[in-house]
Amino acid sequence: MDDMNASELFLLGRKLMKLGEAAIPPSERAPGGVPTSVRLVMADISYHPGSSVSEITERTGFPQSLVSLSMAKLRDYGMVVTEPDPADRRRTLVRPVEGAVRRGTQHGAVPVDETIAKAIGAEAEDRLPEALTALELLGELMIPEIYRLAGSEPASAT
Repeated sequence: MDDMNASELFLLGRKLMKLGEAAIPPSERAPGGVPTSVRLVMADISYHPGSSVSEITERTGFPQSLVSLSMAKLRDYGMVVTEPDPADRRRTLVRPVEGAVRRGTQHGAVPVDETIAKAIGAEAEDRLPEALTALELLGELMIPEIYRLAGSEPASAT
């Protein structure tokens, strides 16, 4: 197999992102559903209550403007509360409201086996275990904080 180049990596990343988005069940919380990015910000907040926008931005890899917009939407939906950081009043901290933790984290926690199987097609179905193992390895290496949290429960909202 030839070494993957930057263009191929980029295209693979976009394909994986679209597969992940398609695998996450739609939300019925808001009219038209809640965008995947907002739900992923909610999941991060659930695991890291009391975080600032910059901390969420760093963990999720989303632009700061998207995290701020997502937090505003979640606040409007009644799923999070924001408050000034007592140590630095310029920063805003966010935490989930009681009961929002489970709703916010359950949407993304779905197996992707079927999604990946459909994507690789029937002609390569015998390689599905190998593909899933490769994805797990990349995830463990590239986003270890997510894999450490995957086996744990979200923090309780207070």
